Amino acid sequence: MTVMTRKTDPVIPASATGPSLSERYQALLEGRDDTSGAWLHEQLALAQELPDDLPDDPAQLETWSARHAAQVADAYARYLEQRRQGAPRRYFATRAQALWFLQQVAPTKAVDGAWLHSTLRHWGDPRYHGLIRTYLEELGGGDPRCNHVLIYQRLLSRLGCLEQPALDAQRYLQGALQLALGQHGEDCLAEVIGYNLGYEQPPLHLLITTYELAELGIDGHYFQLHVTIDNAASGHAHLSIQALRQLCPADDPGGFYQRVRRGYRLNDLGLDTPSLISSFDLETELLSALEHKRHFGQFMHSDHCRLQKRTVNQWLAEPGAMPAFLQALQAQGWIRRGEAPDNSRWWGLIEGPSAPMYGVFTAYEKQLWHDWIAAGWQAASRRVRPGSWEAPLQLDEAPAPAAQDADIETLIERMSGNQHATPEGLLATQRYLRATGLMQEEPR
Repeated sequence: MTVMTRKTDPVIPASATGPSLSERYQALLEGRDDTSGAWLHEQLALAQELPDDLPDDPAQLETWSARHAAQVADAYARYLEQRRQGAPRRYFATRAQALWFLQQVAPTKAVDGAWLHSTLRHWGDPRYHGLIRTYLEELGGGDPRCNHVLIYQRLLSRLGCLEQPALDAQRYLQGALQLALGQHGEDCLAEVIGYNLGYEQPPLHLLITTYELAELGIDGHYFQLHVTIDNAASGHAHLSIQALRQLCPADDPGGFYQRVRRGYRLNDLGLDTPSLISSFDLETELLSALEHKRHFGQFMHSDHCRLQKRTVNQWLAEPGAMPAFLQALQAQGWIRRGEAPDNSRWWGLIEGPSAPMYGVFTAYEKQLWHDWIAAGWQAASRRVRPGSWEAPLQLDEAPAPAAQDADIETLIERMSGNQHATPEGLLATQRYLRATGLMQEEPR
């Protein structure tokens, strides 16, 4: 699922007393944030002041959704034609930028679908089944090959980016909102429906991201999955409108829809995806990585190797010296920018299992080096096909208990936040499906 892009200026909530966004995110994941309800209403008050593109009459939502889908399709067709005419990638100038982006959005991807968690308790009410079905599909029905959080984690692992870097606090905003909505969905049903309505409309940036990741040799299966599953004809976008109609109370439809619109606007808090991607600066990220490494490496080098009459230890001992260090590497001929990285002595020191500095830099940090050294030099592009390798988790062969006899609350608790991606959570998802009778039958 990927939020729509409607705004031009980022909407960043002002700092307030209480935990930081990253601390609140972690507390929500662990179920120990006693102030999350008040915080959520603060965010809803901020969202209330924003505009939106929803029709005033909810009867027009299908038309609105179809028009949005057509506009995205047309814009994507124009993008593809521009690429065929030789235009460069719109989002990711380098592979390092793509890896950076994947890490920046990881806190949100780690709780994919969390805003719908409270709907699981309403399995006996058919009006909720569209929302529940959406959440269960995010969880992959308990199959580790299909669980969206696991798919994303496997992607980061394959790319060597599983360890979370230090992120700006705002990167945790949308994830915290999703967790808070999931925990307070009973009181904020209209807002949950509105947020879901916005998040499930497939945006243009999702299509472009999928295309450009593949060009860079990165498996975009996670993003491609959301292109198909969120479709407006029968997918999550369609189910989101259906749920609004079915759950809108007859005694106050106007007030309910206004709350839906407020929840919809929550999607616009924070920085939109294209703006986030464009904020990447390759040299800034490389220097940041070097400054972090400097603290650990300043006593680890021998003194026989010198750059411009200074030992490496001396370079690393001085805060803020990394820009000059990069210049020294070039001046001494260790780095030949604008050429294949293999032509640079420095690259041979850090890349490969027999390299003298093997293991010093992470896969992401080496990609930063690679792309900074290349400085426009491009190797042949390589596209990849999405893949999945994990065997399905076996169902418990014991007879499924009747729903009224099963400990449904325990199962639901294990399906919250990102717990559903653990072995216990995957099994809980399967047992929930069987106990509630919501397991879909396969075609035969």
